This record gives sequence, structure tokens and C-alpha cells, in this order.
Amino acid sequence: MDVVESGALLGRAAHDALFDSLQRASFNYFLNESNPENGLVRDKSREGWPASIAAVGMALTIYTIGVERGMMTRADAVERTLTTLRFFAQSEQSEAADATGYKGFYYHFLDMQTGKRAWDCELSSIDTALLMGGVRMSGSYFDARTDDEHEIRVLADMLYRRVDWAWMLAGADVLCHGWKPADAKGQGGFLPWHWEGYDEALILYVLALGSPTHPIAPENYAAWTRTYEWKTIYDMEVLYAGPLFIHQLSHLWIDFRGIRDAAMRAHDSDYFENSRRSTLIQQQYAIRNPMGFEKYGEFCWGVTASDGPGQMSKKIRGIERVFFDYIARGAPYGPDDGTLAPWAVAACLPFAPEIVLPTIEHLHKLRLREVNPYGFKASFSPTYACDCPDDLKEHDAGWVSQYHFGINEGPTVIMVDNHAHDFPWRLMRACPYMQTGLRRAGFTGGWLDAV
Repeated sequence: MDVVESGALLGRAAHDALFDSLQRASFNYFLNESNPENGLVRDKSREGWPASIAAVGMALTIYTIGVERGMMTRADAVERTLTTLRFFAQSEQSEAADATGYKGFYYHFLDMQTGKRAWDCELSSIDTALLMGGVRMSGSYFDARTDDEHEIRVLADMLYRRVDWAWMLAGADVLCHGWKPADAKGQGGFLPWHWEGYDEALILYVLALGSPTHPIAPENYAAWTRTYEWKTIYDMEVLYAGPLFIHQLSHLWIDFRGIRDAAMRAHDSDYFENSRRSTLIQQQYAIRNPMGFEKYGEFCWGVTASDGPGQMSKKIRGIERVFFDYIARGAPYGPDDGTLAPWAVAACLPFAPEIVLPTIEHLHKLRLREVNPYGFKASFSPTYACDCPDDLKEHDAGWVSQYHFGINEGPTVIMVDNHAHDFPWRLMRACPYMQTGLRRAGFTGGWLDAV
């Protein structure tokens, strides 16, 4: 179906070409920003920056997409995948402060060269779950009877079974955000925060419920859903979360169309429909533009966790504006400083293509992809009046992030493929661990009842 944008009829072929180009450009991030010796993927495109285990999980998924779309050979994908899985299987799992992981979990950030814990980061429950999403994708995709692909399946199974999800409850009813080893003062242990309220932890709970070795109980999932907050916004009832990424990350691997848990049955909805409504709310928020930000409108929206101009206050056109660095921006209740993320729009493609397609076309006209190896820049702020990078001075996008992020590029590749080919979703629908996790969470209906 063609889409009308600003009065012009844009053909389906033109849109397909645009998204194919965007997918391929984002795919290149995982080829160029990775260490071929251990498979780790840089968190962001800044020299000396550490790896993100969430980006690694996306990379493992993206290699399978690369094979399917002709962007890499199966042999290259096998080599990269096997290198990555071998690294995580063989890396140190202990309470040491410089280990790679513990109890099957891994540290949020790892040194790109050594693979050891970077900075003072936590053993991350959610980032381990995103890593395991890619691990499970690899184990499902590489099904040939070769020694290398057999080893991929064995390692993928071992890594998932090794995660002690129940330990991460930390004695509570809901899962903990993470854990830290003891520091020089003897301080460490579980973080004080647990996953409460609707957030990106949906895939964490499903994987934890599906574990054949260290599962959490259905009661733990029920305890999490009891913390949900439902709102009616612009005449649409939604399970609320402000940043767009929350409505996307779990959907990278799980097809929520037509399947419902108890919380969704009670509101006659499902998580896919909830993401669709949340996408529409983002557009409506930009149209209403209650804070009067520059450029916001029908085809210029996308508020999520993103890079920003920096922590500062600045008077612009007589209004004192407060800007932020990297934070989880949200709509319609904020925080919002006028910063938009094109990748977050692209990752909404399966939910609401009728508004995503013309928006991406509009953002493309802002030249946010020029002189740029990885598709759209991560974020931009038309409101922030400052000197742009040299390669972007001639257009009016305002402040533009100079970096790319693995966890931005990954959803672009994966969600474009889910929309166009149903490939990651189709593969994961057949994964028995995912099926078990969903059923133990109380999901029924749709494709789940048919397998």
C-alpha cells in the first residue's frame, strides 16, 4: 500500500529501498565496531569505549539476518557466532571484581580487548537477558550437521542453562536489576532496585520462566504485572511506559501479536497492540507539542532513551530550556528536552507502518544520514541552537549526536526484518524455551496455541 506524506504519494518500492538501505547501513555497525578475536561489540562508536553485552546479543541475531538478506555468507556468520559463544563460555565466572560474569550473568560493559568487567558496572539482569535473546537465536538458526554449527547449538544451550535466574530474585518477589562484587571497602551485593512497573524486563521474565535449570516461578511474574500502571492518553488506554525503547526491546525476539497474559486479557489488549498505541501516542504528543519544541510534528517524533546535548540550561527564544545528556526520555510525561531519536522511529515499523514510513522519509530529508556509515545519527535536537559538526552544518537539524550506539542500530536491523520478513519472530516462535516461558507466564491464544 502506498503512503501519502505531505501531499506526495510515495511508492511502496521507494519505501522498501529506503528501509533496505537503512537496514544494511545499521548492519555495518556490527561488522565494523566488533572485535573479531572475541566477538564483543562496542557500546558506542567512540575510540576506547567498552563493549555492551546487550549489543552482542543483538549482533548474534543480526548475523542470522545478514545471512538471510545476503549481507554476509553463512560461513562468516558461523565464524563470528562461534567466536562470540566460545568467548562467553570460556570467560571467567566468579565473584572477582575483574571477572566477565558470575552465576551465568554477565557484566553490563566489558573491555573490548580483555573481555573483563569495565568501569564499576553491575552484573546486569536485563542486559544478560538481551544477550541470551541473541544466544537463543543462534542456537535455533544454525541447524546444519556440521561440527561448527553443532558446537554453536551446544554452546547456546549451555550458556542459557547456566544463568541462575532464581538467584537474581535476591529474596524478593520480583527480579533484581543486578549485582556487584565486593569493592575495596567490602561493599557490594545486590542492587537496591528491582524490576517493577512495565518496562523492558518483559523478555527477562519470559527467559527466566523458560529456564530448564534455574527458573523463577509464575508467581514472580504475577508479582511483576501487579506493579503495572495503566493510563488513558489521547483517548487510548495503554500499559504506560514513556520511552519508546521499552515498547520495542522485548519485541525484537518475541512475537506478541495475538497472545495475551492475564494482565492483557483483563484490558482486552496484547503487548503488540500496546506498542502500537504507544507509537501513536508519541506522534500525537509531537503534534500537540505542549512544550513548544522546534520541528515537532506529525512526521517528526520519537522520544526515547538517547544521547543528548548535555546537562545544561539555556535560554532559547525567551524560554529557559533544560537539556540532558544520555537519559531515558519519555512522552507524554517526560522527561523531554526536544531531543529525538530516528532509530526509535524505525524500530516502530511493525507496530504502525502507516505513520513510521512517512516519518522516516521526512527524517531522511533532514540529511541525518549524510557522511555517515551507519544509517541515521543516533539523536538530534532541533531546539538546541549550537554549532553542528562540520559534516552537518548546512542543514537545520540543530544539535546532532556524533556517536552511534549498538543498542540503537540493533533494533533497526531486527525490527525492519520482523516487519518485512517475519524472520526473527518466526524462528523464535519455534523455540521451546520461549514457548515454555510464555506459557508459564500465562500467555495463551494466537500462534502459541497452534504450536
